[in-house]
Amino acid sequence: MAITDDIRKAATDPTPLYFLAGTADLAVQQAKKVPGIVEQIRAEAPGRIDTVKNIDPNAVQEKATARAKVAQENLQARVTEILSTLDTDLKKLGESAQDLALRGVGVAAEYAVKARETYEKVAEHGEQTVRTWRGDAAEEIEDFAIAVEPKAEPVEVKEEEKPAVAAEDAPSKKSPVKKAPVRKPVAKKTTPPAK
Repeated sequence: MAITDDIRKAATDPTPLYFLAGTADLAVQQAKKVPGIVEQIRAEAPGRIDTVKNIDPNAVQEKATARAKVAQENLQARVTEILSTLDTDLKKLGESAQDLALRGVGVAAEYAVKARETYEKVAEHGEQTVRTWRGDAAEEIEDFAIAVEPKAEPVEVKEEEKPAVAAEDAPSKKSPVKKAPVRKPVAKKTTPPAK
Protein backbone atom coordinates (compact mmCIF):
# COMPACT_ATOMS: atom_id res chain seq x y z
CA MET A 1 0.00 0.00 0.00
CA ALA A 2 2.95 2.33 0.58
CA ILE A 3 3.78 2.32 -3.12
CA THR A 4 0.19 3.16 -4.01
CA ASP A 5 0.17 5.98 -1.49
CA ASP A 6 3.46 7.30 -2.87
CA ILE A 7 2.12 7.20 -6.43
CA ARG A 8 -1.12 8.90 -5.38
CA LYS A 9 0.82 11.58 -3.48
CA ALA A 10 3.15 12.16 -6.43
CA ALA A 11 0.23 12.37 -8.86
CA THR A 12 -1.65 14.92 -6.76
CA ASP A 13 1.33 17.08 -5.73
CA PRO A 14 1.14 20.40 -7.63
CA THR A 15 4.74 21.40 -6.85
CA PRO A 16 6.24 20.12 -10.16
CA LEU A 17 3.61 22.03 -12.09
CA TYR A 18 4.36 25.16 -10.08
CA PHE A 19 8.06 24.57 -10.80
CA LEU A 20 7.31 24.45 -14.54
CA ALA A 21 5.19 27.60 -14.33
CA GLY A 22 7.93 29.37 -12.37
CA THR A 23 10.57 28.27 -14.88
CA ALA A 24 8.44 29.48 -17.78
CA ASP A 25 7.85 32.84 -16.09
CA LEU A 26 11.57 33.28 -15.33
CA ALA A 27 12.39 32.37 -18.96
CA VAL A 28 9.95 35.01 -20.20
CA GLN A 29 11.51 37.59 -17.88
CA GLN A 30 14.98 36.74 -19.21
CA ALA A 31 13.75 36.79 -22.81
CA LYS A 32 12.48 40.34 -22.28
CA LYS A 33 16.09 41.39 -21.58
CA VAL A 34 17.41 40.04 -24.92
CA PRO A 35 16.58 43.08 -27.09
CA GLY A 36 18.56 45.35 -24.74
CA ILE A 37 21.55 43.02 -24.81
CA VAL A 38 21.41 42.83 -28.61
CA GLU A 39 21.37 46.63 -28.83
CA GLN A 40 24.34 46.86 -26.45
CA ILE A 41 26.33 44.35 -28.52
CA ARG A 42 25.39 46.16 -31.72
CA ALA A 43 26.63 49.45 -30.24
CA GLU A 44 29.91 47.97 -28.92
CA ALA A 45 30.70 45.78 -31.95
CA PRO A 46 32.40 48.41 -34.18
CA GLY A 47 34.80 49.43 -31.41
CA ARG A 48 35.74 45.83 -30.68
CA ILE A 49 36.21 45.04 -34.35
CA ASP A 50 38.55 48.03 -34.74
CA THR A 51 40.50 46.87 -31.68
CA VAL A 52 40.95 43.40 -33.18
CA LYS A 53 42.02 44.87 -36.54
CA ASN A 54 44.67 47.05 -34.90
CA ILE A 55 46.28 44.27 -32.84
CA ASP A 56 49.80 43.23 -33.88
CA PRO A 57 49.90 39.42 -34.36
CA ASN A 58 53.53 39.27 -33.19
CA ALA A 59 52.65 40.99 -29.90
CA VAL A 60 49.79 38.54 -29.34
CA GLN A 61 52.12 35.60 -30.04
CA GLU A 62 54.74 36.93 -27.62
CA LYS A 63 52.13 37.42 -24.86
CA ALA A 64 50.76 33.90 -25.43
CA THR A 65 54.27 32.40 -25.30
CA ALA A 66 55.08 34.28 -22.08
CA ARG A 67 51.82 33.16 -20.45
CA ALA A 68 52.36 29.55 -21.53
CA LYS A 69 55.90 29.62 -20.09
CA VAL A 70 54.63 31.01 -16.75
CA ALA A 71 51.84 28.43 -16.65
CA GLN A 72 54.29 25.61 -17.34
CA GLU A 73 56.62 26.79 -14.56
CA ASN A 74 53.70 27.04 -12.12
CA LEU A 75 52.54 23.56 -13.05
CA GLN A 76 56.01 22.08 -12.60
CA ALA A 77 56.35 23.78 -9.21
CA ARG A 78 52.95 22.40 -8.07
CA VAL A 79 53.79 18.86 -9.23
CA THR A 80 57.15 19.00 -7.47
CA GLU A 81 55.45 20.28 -4.30
CA ILE A 82 52.81 17.56 -4.38
CA LEU A 83 55.35 14.80 -5.00
CA SER A 84 57.59 16.03 -2.20
CA THR A 85 54.73 16.13 0.32
CA LEU A 86 53.16 12.86 -0.83
CA ASP A 87 53.16 10.36 1.98
CA THR A 88 54.29 6.94 0.93
CA ASP A 89 52.83 5.39 4.03
CA LEU A 90 49.77 3.40 2.92
CA LYS A 91 47.90 4.04 6.15
CA LYS A 92 48.16 7.80 5.72
CA LEU A 93 47.15 7.48 2.06
CA GLY A 94 44.10 5.46 3.10
CA GLU A 95 43.14 8.06 5.68
CA SER A 96 43.59 10.81 3.11
CA ALA A 97 41.41 8.93 0.63
CA GLN A 98 38.76 8.37 3.27
CA ASP A 99 38.88 12.04 4.26
CA LEU A 100 38.52 13.09 0.63
CA ALA A 101 35.59 10.69 0.16
CA LEU A 102 33.85 12.10 3.24
CA ARG A 103 34.43 15.62 1.99
CA GLY A 104 32.98 14.59 -1.36
CA VAL A 105 29.88 13.19 0.33
CA GLY A 106 29.54 16.39 2.35
CA VAL A 107 29.85 18.53 -0.76
CA ALA A 108 27.34 16.35 -2.61
CA ALA A 109 24.87 16.63 0.28
CA GLU A 110 25.36 20.40 0.35
CA TYR A 111 24.67 20.64 -3.37
CA ALA A 112 21.59 18.43 -2.97
CA VAL A 113 20.26 20.77 -0.27
CA LYS A 114 20.98 23.82 -2.42
CA ALA A 115 19.29 22.17 -5.40
CA ARG A 116 16.22 21.37 -3.30
CA GLU A 117 16.09 24.96 -1.98
CA THR A 118 16.36 26.32 -5.51
CA TYR A 119 13.65 23.92 -6.68
CA GLU A 120 11.37 25.06 -3.86
CA LYS A 121 12.07 28.75 -4.60
CA VAL A 122 11.25 28.31 -8.28
CA ALA A 123 8.13 26.29 -7.38
CA GLU A 124 7.05 29.05 -4.97
CA HIS A 125 7.63 31.63 -7.71
CA GLY A 126 5.56 29.46 -10.04
CA GLU A 127 2.75 29.24 -7.50
CA GLN A 128 2.71 33.04 -7.22
CA THR A 129 2.73 33.26 -11.02
CA VAL A 130 -0.20 30.85 -11.28
CA ARG A 131 -2.09 32.84 -8.64
CA THR A 132 -1.41 35.99 -10.62
CA TRP A 133 -2.61 34.35 -13.82
CA ARG A 134 -5.73 33.06 -12.08
CA GLY A 135 -6.37 36.41 -10.41
CA ASP A 136 -6.06 38.25 -13.70
CA ALA A 137 -8.47 35.81 -15.33
CA ALA A 138 -10.88 36.13 -12.40
CA GLU A 139 -10.81 39.91 -12.63
CA GLU A 140 -11.48 39.77 -16.38
CA ILE A 141 -14.40 37.39 -15.84
CA GLU A 142 -15.73 39.59 -13.05
CA ASP A 143 -15.52 42.68 -15.28
CA PHE A 144 -17.29 40.78 -18.07
CA ALA A 145 -20.01 39.58 -15.69
CA ILE A 146 -20.60 43.12 -14.40
CA ALA A 147 -20.86 44.41 -17.97
CA VAL A 148 -23.32 41.68 -19.02
CA GLU A 149 -25.56 41.48 -15.95
CA PRO A 150 -27.39 44.51 -14.63
CA LYS A 151 -27.13 45.24 -10.94
CA ALA A 152 -29.43 42.92 -9.07
CA GLU A 153 -31.53 44.25 -6.24
CA PRO A 154 -31.91 42.17 -3.09
CA VAL A 155 -35.06 40.05 -2.93
CA GLU A 156 -36.92 39.44 0.32
CA VAL A 157 -37.63 35.82 1.17
CA LYS A 158 -40.81 35.19 3.12
CA GLU A 159 -41.04 32.19 5.40
CA GLU A 160 -44.20 30.13 5.25
CA GLU A 161 -45.92 29.35 8.47
CA LYS A 162 -46.02 25.68 9.39
CA PRO A 163 -49.41 24.32 10.47
CA ALA A 164 -49.55 23.07 14.04
CA VAL A 165 -49.69 19.30 14.43
CA ALA A 166 -53.00 18.14 15.85
CA ALA A 167 -52.89 16.31 19.15
CA GLU A 168 -54.56 13.32 17.50
CA ASP A 169 -51.87 13.03 14.81
CA ALA A 170 -48.97 13.34 17.24
CA PRO A 171 -47.44 10.02 18.31
CA SER A 172 -48.11 9.03 21.88
CA LYS A 173 -45.18 8.84 24.24
CA LYS A 174 -46.86 6.15 26.31
CA SER A 175 -47.07 3.44 23.65
CA PRO A 176 -43.74 1.70 23.14
CA VAL A 177 -42.48 1.08 19.62
CA LYS A 178 -42.48 -2.63 18.78
CA LYS A 179 -39.49 -4.07 16.99
CA ALA A 180 -39.78 -6.77 14.38
CA PRO A 181 -38.32 -10.14 15.41
CA VAL A 182 -34.88 -10.95 14.01
CA ARG A 183 -34.80 -14.00 11.74
CA LYS A 184 -31.85 -16.31 11.72
CA PRO A 185 -30.68 -17.70 8.38
CA VAL A 186 -31.46 -21.37 7.88
CA ALA A 187 -28.53 -23.58 6.89
CA LYS A 188 -29.09 -25.63 3.75
CA LYS A 189 -28.56 -29.31 3.96
CA THR A 190 -26.69 -30.97 1.16
CA THR A 191 -26.84 -34.62 0.20
CA PRO A 192 -23.59 -36.53 -0.14
CA PRO A 193 -22.50 -37.19 -3.72
CA ALA A 194 -23.42 -40.54 -5.25
CA LYS A 195 -20.63 -43.07 -5.76
